[in-house]
Amino acid sequence: MNRRTFLKQGVGGLLAVLGLSGGGYYYAKDIEPSMLHTQQEVITSKKIPSTFNNFKIVQFSDTHIGFHYSLEQLHQLINKINALNPDLIVFTGDLIDKPNQYNNLSKVQNKLSLLNAPYGKYWIYGNHDHGGYGTDIIRNTMEKAGFVLLQNNHSIIEKESGRFILAGIDDVMLGKPNLQKTLHQANKELFTILLAHEPDFADETVNSTVDVQLSGHSHGGQVRLPLIGHLYTPSYAEKYVQGKYQLRNETFTLYVNRGIGTTRLPYRFLCTPEIHEYILQST
Repeated sequence: MNRRTFLKQGVGGLLAVLGLSGGGYYYAKDIEPSMLHTQQEVITSKKIPSTFNNFKIVQFSDTHIGFHYSLEQLHQLINKINALNPDLIVFTGDLIDKPNQYNNLSKVQNKLSLLNAPYGKYWIYGNHDHGGYGTDIIRNTMEKAGFVLLQNNHSIIEKESGRFILAGIDDVMLGKPNLQKTLHQANKELFTILLAHEPDFADETVNSTVDVQLSGHSHGGQVRLPLIGHLYTPSYAEKYVQGKYQLRNETFTLYVNRGIGTTRLPYRFLCTPEIHEYILQST
């Protein structure tokens, strides 16, 4: 940790303690974590076939069910996603905070099965999915809920005569990500979206033929302070924390979702949870 980072986290931590010691504590624990925001982004490219104009992809990430995130909240999330009428749904990892200690897997599965998208539901592993002996537990739950796993592979999304590639890598921290294998035999001329749990993987993705990377993992920092910003983010979410980043001369775009739930500490401050709604447009 360099001096700047040390001072930022030290001073920020002190301010956080002072700020959350009164009414701010109640707000950060009980109010803001439930203020779910829908972030709409328009993705444009000449590589997107015109048949996909106004095609809607909804991304949700990092629910961390079981750590101050309940089944009732999951049900409300599902209703909100379905109300957006997505064409395709993607989940970018960290479903349950501690998979091997969670006892309501069948209820999670039943609720996730209620999500509707005519062009499919896809997901990738996050570090918490592999952690806590969760690899098989989460895979079985998502499979029974109708989600397709992308783990170093890709699928072709077709609409009429148009196609684009939806790819996904294994988790960077606890899995075995392999971008070359993921894109093996993929048509380089097709518009390509990559799901990668950790956003800093973009520094590797940028050297490939991928056009857009969708990530989570960072939680946006969970606690952000004016002038200081986020106090902490996990490994592989230190460079890209939230929002939209244009790389490779603006021919490659990274979107970092702030996630739904919380982890480690049950607080959000100036960092509301969010889902992303992406609208594809051909140029």
